[in-house]
Amino acid sequence: MDKQIELDAIDRRILHALQADGRMTYDALAAQVNLSSSAVLRRVRRLEEDGVITAYVALVNPERVGLGLTAYINVRLEKHTDSHKRTPMDLFRAAVLTWPEVIECAALTGEMDYLLRVLVRDMSHYARFISDTLLRHPSVQDCKTSFVLDRLKDTTALPV
Repeated sequence: MDKQIELDAIDRRILHALQADGRMTYDALAAQVNLSSSAVLRRVRRLEEDGVITAYVALVNPERVGLGLTAYINVRLEKHTDSHKRTPMDLFRAAVLTWPEVIECAALTGEMDYLLRVLVRDMSHYARFISDTLLRHPSVQDCKTSFVLDRLKDTTALPV
């Protein structure tokens, strides 16, 4: 497990600002956190090297690119394995990485094994994904889907 990095108040202000606008210039960031540009640059580089900042990305509005339906799918895998084959979990983990509709996959405790967040164009796209991909996977025993009706909160910012 990765060790936790100690952050001071300035590091937290830098992270808060960059999560709101990752394209912010170092000069603008420095003004916002009350440091010199060179000090901010050193801190940002340290945060990157320490693995606190892992990437800079463009957040794309799914609806604007034709992905108007979000589904959360709980997946249960079969439990039977042959000792000489890969486990159902290994097979599923490898497969889910190749499915472009799945934008998030989390292993769960409890009754179901995984929770998938899936983005698709519409209900027919969802139906094809379920019937042609997910339920055809040999490790999948069962799935249950909930569709997003409305988003009350949608953020990528962590509460640092």
